[in-house]
Amino acid sequence: MTGYVMFRKDRLGRRGGGVILYIKESIQAYEIKLEKEAECEEAVWCNIVTGKSTLTVGLVYRSPNISMEENEKIHNAIKEVSKQDCIE
Repeated sequence: MTGYVMFRKDRLGRRGGGVILYIKESIQAYEIKLEKEAECEEAVWCNIVTGKSTLTVGLVYRSPNISMEENEKIHNAIKEVSKQDCIE
């Protein structure tokens, strides 16, 4: 989309799926890469710089039939990024 920066994470090994987050180009934002144990298959995280502070925004797709292991990964990811100001 024109005027927006795209952050995306595609589903691996399967057709379709994944998540995508668009942030207006005029907003300074950069993607966050999580530790391997906190990485979710369908999640993208970024920091938005707002003057003197930084706001963390995440987008996670959680399937209704998610496994306990994947649920734990989402929980770990939220714990990792929540060390800063965060919108969940």
